Amino acid sequence: MSVAVSRVGDVAEPYEIRVSARRRRTLTAFREAGRLVVVVPATLSARQRRELVPPLVERFLAREAARGAPRGEADLSERVRALYRAHLQPQVGGEVPALGARWVANQHHRWGSCTPGTAELRISDRLRAMPGWVVDYVLLHEAAHLIEPEHSPAFHALLGCYPDAARAQAFLEGYEFARTMGAAAQSPEPRSSSSSRARSASRSPSSGEAGDAAGRPRST
Repeated sequence: MSVAVSRVGDVAEPYEIRVSARRRRTLTAFREAGRLVVVVPATLSARQRRELVPPLVERFLAREAARGAPRGEADLSERVRALYRAHLQPQVGGEVPALGARWVANQHHRWGSCTPGTAELRISDRLRAMPGWVVDYVLLHEAAHLIEPEHSPAFHALLGCYPDAARAQAFLEGYEFARTMGAAAQSPEPRSSSSSRARSASRSPSSGEAGDAAGRPRST
């Protein structure tokens, strides 16, 4: 067994290489408890490993990044543990906490919340339809709060390790702006009552100014 690091864009992810005497020709990559694992045949030379393993890992990470949000709570919990291991653990050290995450339907004004005592994260189900890198940002945001409860400089330094942090934040702000503007556009404009319109219609202007104020054209 050996450990290496792969980089996709600005993201560096450690992975474990396992040698299998049963495997003859093919290589495979998968996640195990959030950790990236690559299994290679025992007959593979060191040179072949150097040539074949990194591209395999890069393809795996690229596919993973392109996927949308994890569907179930088990996948969501596994994802936040992997994110913690890749981005936060190198900064703070120690073991990865027993993180758990679940989707909730009652968070309409925030994207996520956490309980430090239990290391439980609650993620708004509004994120289900959003890109995976946006969900990852929210998961990391809440996981970072387990280390730094406030939005302090230390908190932002922790979150700064995620290369898509600024892009994800802009995405969420744009979503909220569009939602707010859409709601405003659908709101009916105030209308005067029928009695007020009737009184205005029956009122005779006494001068040119009154006629203009009532909305009638000015005579020339």
